[in-house]
Amino acid sequence: MTVYPRASPFSQPHQLYPDLETSGSPAATQHAADLEAVVSRLWTLTTPSSANIHPLYQQNVLGREIVVTEDPRLHLLWINNRIFIKPLPPYLLSHSFWTHVFPPQPSLLTAQLPVRRAAIGFLRTYRYLIQYESDLWIAQQEHLRLVPIKLNWTEMSTFLADLESIEDRDASARYQYGELRLSRLNLYAPLLFGRLSYEHIPMQYGEYFARLYGPILFIFAVVTTILNAMQVALAADPGRPSSSYLWQIFYWFATMILVTTVMVGCSLVALWLGMIANEWRFSLRNRHKAQE
Repeated sequence: MTVYPRASPFSQPHQLYPDLETSGSPAATQHAADLEAVVSRLWTLTTPSSANIHPLYQQNVLGREIVVTEDPRLHLLWINNRIFIKPLPPYLLSHSFWTHVFPPQPSLLTAQLPVRRAAIGFLRTYRYLIQYESDLWIAQQEHLRLVPIKLNWTEMSTFLADLESIEDRDASARYQYGELRLSRLNLYAPLLFGRLSYEHIPMQYGEYFARLYGPILFIFAVVTTILNAMQVALAADPGRPSSSYLWQIFYWFATMILVTTVMVGCSLVALWLGMIANEWRFSLRNRHKAQE
């Protein structure tokens, strides 16, 4: 049995844009089709809770740069020190949008139900992003403009209080989850989406390889310590009968480490050459498209 959400996620007296013209509003711009298609497996990537969203002030505390995006696929995705947030369009704050753009008749609403639930779920994310007046200040900063600048905290807090009654069943499946780690989505993209990555984020060569330095140096330090311990063990009592047996083991272990080190070095060079080749392939493909 299909459950239809109520006419509007907020009461008419609490709307923030009462006189906004909504007839041409793009209703489908909050629908993330890619994530909706694999939502049954998102529990393996993040906490299965729609409340798993840090308020804007805490995003700053976590050292994350807020990056504005208009792509609903990227809303609330974070990677390294960045989080992507889609601005809240004014028409979602108007009661007439919900009553006029989405018809109240069940027979007409059924076709638009996925889009409507996506819009409701997207709107609810701001209930968690803006929890304090300082969050509203951040959202209204000149370089962000996540919400209209004319709104004050009194009316905004009243409006957000209405959104607390939105249940998960009212929202689309993607918005029953909060923040998602983009690096995990990219890692599992071949299994989830059948492609190499969910969203490719370009990096400078130095930034990319710098992420590998820490693990490589840690492994190198551990292996070096082991090899030094082997050398000390053999030198401590070379006359013992077991020394010959240990020498053979240590010899093959050291040889394996040497081969592995060479392979890792070659892999890094191959990775660097592959990145260059990929850039050339991308440039040539764009040039070919431009000439068509």
